[in-house]
Amino acid sequence: QVQLVESGGGLVQPGGSLRLSCVASGSIRSIDVMGWYRQAPGKQRELVARIFSGGNINFADSVKGRFTISRENDKNTLYLQMNRLKPEDTAVYYCNAESSRWGAAYWGQGTQVTVSS
Repeated sequence: QVQLVESGGGLVQPGGSLRLSCVASGSIRSIDVMGWYRQAPGKQRELVARIFSGGNINFADSVKGRFTISRENDKNTLYLQMNRLKPEDTAVYYCNAESSRWGAAYWGQGTQVTVSS
């Protein structure tokens, strides 16, 4: 299996920046896609951004131009650079990894991001 550990969450003022990290361990060679999802209180979990092994990246419309996703393949570490943060970005952010080989998806425990004035 794959284990995911997120870090980097915290409290930041609107307009500020934050970088999240996710370290994958276990059967990491089977991972094809990694991404970030978030869930605000009372809301459904939504995709923020994801990156494919082939290099393709997609973002939610709400974060385009503000967030950047990157992956350090050798160490299977995923990053989410968040700039110009808004209060509506407040949520628990989860790291996700997918394996097409095993048809499996894995999730981290989440890290809280709070954007407030």
